[in-house]
Amino acid sequence: MPLPLWTIDPAHSAVLFIARHMVVARVHGRFERVSGTLRVDPRTPTQGEVDVRVEAASIYTGNPERDAHLRSPEFLDAEAIPHLTFKASQSHPVGATGFQLQGELTLRRVTRPVLLEARYLSTTRDPWGQTRLLYSARTSLQRSDFGIQWNKALDNGGWLIGEKVDVELDIQATPAQG
Repeated sequence: MPLPLWTIDPAHSAVLFIARHMVVARVHGRFERVSGTLRVDPRTPTQGEVDVRVEAASIYTGNPERDAHLRSPEFLDAEAIPHLTFKASQSHPVGATGFQLQGELTLRRVTRPVLLEARYLSTTRDPWGQTRLLYSARTSLQRSDFGIQWNKALDNGGWLIGEKVDVELDIQATPAQG
């Protein structure tokens, strides 16, 4: 019997990132449009399947010029490749509510294995009677693993943009309709 299907609630879910800028500063950003599904039994919430889809053009850092550059072919190439996807079906428990989620991230038509350190937060009912599963997860990516090479050298010998990008996900999911 297949696991119950849950739909990611885009209004209450977020994909956030932090990248180094000019060696010591950090740029914080987010993707404003995320969707997808989970296949999970609420009685065993750290086991199941995940399928997340992020619209590349929804990247937002608070700086329109930088956001346009991040959407360009030098970074996400959002016009030609409109989505980033993460799919996973293997998880391994870590403590009472933690788990490692092994999956594949596809970014710029490059697919790489990615390990998310995840945490089941709660199964709860909202004030309107809707059951919700709540999760958080994090990982770190290397830009060059996905063909994102653009950078500029600084006078101090460093680089304008760090190689590592830290990613955090906050996910709320509700039972799929139909």
